[in-house]
Amino acid sequence: MKKQLFSIIFENEDFVAVDKSSGLLSIPDRDGDEVSLKRILKDKYGEIYTVHRLDKDTSGIIVFAKNEATHRFLSRSFEERSVEKYYEGLVKGTLHEKEKTIDAPIAQNTVKKTQMIIHKRGKESVTDYKVLEEFGKFTLLEFRIHTGRTHQIRVHMQYVGHPIVCDGLYGDGEPVLLSSLKKKYNLSKNELEERPLLNRLALHAARLKFKDANGNAFTFGAPLPKDMSALLQQLRKLK
Repeated sequence: MKKQLFSIIFENEDFVAVDKSSGLLSIPDRDGDEVSLKRILKDKYGEIYTVHRLDKDTSGIIVFAKNEATHRFLSRSFEERSVEKYYEGLVKGTLHEKEKTIDAPIAQNTVKKTQMIIHKRGKESVTDYKVLEEFGKFTLLEFRIHTGRTHQIRVHMQYVGHPIVCDGLYGDGEPVLLSSLKKKYNLSKNELEERPLLNRLALHAARLKFKDANGNAFTFGAPLPKDMSALLQQLRKLK
């Protein structure tokens, strides 16, 4: 069965709100060889404009503008921080502080260009988190980001010592296996090797709130994808 790359949550003549799956680029990368959501939407609508982006491995809500005026307005809304952006993510370990604002500047790593770091030469970066559920080894958090830096949540969670689960760039990148959670785990007869419960970045753009140029308010939500939901179900069972 072919994995669905995205689904359209809402669209009007000005913009389209999409629920993107993990593993799909938001916009073309430098080489432009890999399929991207923007390219798919461009083929569908003719003209499409980037307003913000999600990491390739982050799932959830992303909005694209359909015309230049909306692009200008929404881009400015994101820059001026009038857009409310909420994420849900699973992190390693148990957090001492159940709610916190992380205010730490993020800059590009000059040695490893694909990575961002906390550095005083960086741009202001502010992330709120609050604990939703605790599972001992892992914790489910809700994030609200007030700035839109590259890899912001991932860098901030590494900084406080609780990287996002399955994050290969800022954590150990190890998949979540049922055998690592369950003491008495046996492979079923027809399995040669264990299939991971989760093998991708455990981060999801869950909600987006903003106003359009006419002052109309929009709130969009995207449910957790099946893989993250299935993992949480297992964690709740084992709890």
